[in-house]
Amino acid sequence: MNTPTKKSYTVRSSVESRYADAAKAPEAALCCPVDYDPKWLEAIPEEVIEKDYGCGDPSKWLQPGETVLDLGSGTGKICFIASQVVGAKGRVIGVDMTNEMLEVARRNAPVVAERIGFSNTEFRKGRIQDLRLDLEAFDAAMRELPADAARDYLAIEDLAADLRVKQPLVQDDSVDVVVSNCVLNLVEPEEKPRLFNELFRVLKKGGRAVISDIVSDEPVPEHLRQDATLWSGCISGALTEQGFLKAFDHAGFHGIELVKFESEPWQTVEGIEFRSVTVQAWKGKIGPCYEKGQAAIYLGPYAEVRDDDGHRYPGASAWPYATRPSAFSKTAPRPRLCLLPRRSTRALRRGPALPLPDRHPPPPARDQGRRRHPRPRRNQRWPQRPVLLNAP
Repeated sequence: MNTPTKKSYTVRSSVESRYADAAKAPEAALCCPVDYDPKWLEAIPEEVIEKDYGCGDPSKWLQPGETVLDLGSGTGKICFIASQVVGAKGRVIGVDMTNEMLEVARRNAPVVAERIGFSNTEFRKGRIQDLRLDLEAFDAAMRELPADAARDYLAIEDLAADLRVKQPLVQDDSVDVVVSNCVLNLVEPEEKPRLFNELFRVLKKGGRAVISDIVSDEPVPEHLRQDATLWSGCISGALTEQGFLKAFDHAGFHGIELVKFESEPWQTVEGIEFRSVTVQAWKGKIGPCYEKGQAAIYLGPYAEVRDDDGHRYPGASAWPYATRPSAFSKTAPRPRLCLLPRRSTRALRRGPALPLPDRHPPPPARDQGRRRHPRPRRNQRWPQRPVLLNAP
């Protein structure tokens, strides 16, 4: 566990204090202009809308029936929008650490449920970089400790560790989509890697993160990072545009894409531009790559593409297609490839071979990088059933 520093305590206390006040009275300085679909807002009480602070709308990338986790859910606006998008068969969980924000969200949840005709939303107290620890369960357990133990740092640490294992706030591999709206930048610098690892942990294989946040076009200098007001205002804690994407990559995500990038900055401080972006990133490609008896032709329009695993696909040429034996979602972004049946010379003499199941993977794809000879795939004995991935 990371040891708290004076700076991290100052950051956390300034964020908690400012957002507690913003739950009582709206603060316009915490908002980026965002266009939400009006049809979703009709069921949401005005108090929730007025006290919502964000920089994007990750709910646009949700689907019916999904389980959604909203990090830093605040008064619940994105949760209440998501609850309508995923429908009665879906589920929405909001996590926030501020009591005042949770009070507004929980008080308005029954109102929204009555208006939309079903209840599928709940709010939990926790820190988004530590999604195992249920802070309300922790507070209740602390009250049960003897007075001497409550002052014992090691006893408190043991209690928290026990709760993380026995009563996790959010379990491993339990949600389809993690969303967040202008919250990740508020987390202390030393805790950010842990935060992205937590995003990855709670997602199911094939799940995705859709994160709206503020990024900078160059690194934020230390004197700005020391400004508690700028930090709680979503400025000083911003990662760079490239650093934000790399944070997803380092946590193990694939198919990382900017689904929205604001060309105009939200604010400019000392010549540094801060703007809103929305990133979508996927979980599911785990382990070594294997060939599965197919070749791929890249359909263009560029000279070539390279995927996250380093496989190159020059245009208009057949190349071995390799993937990982995992539940990577079919809707995740991929190059525009046409997959063609392929057999070795030995397989041709023996007749068509059946594809091997994932539990018995074929040998690793060692011939990536060598062009596939076109003659075998033109053989008339092969079933010509091309598969188009992301074709127009």
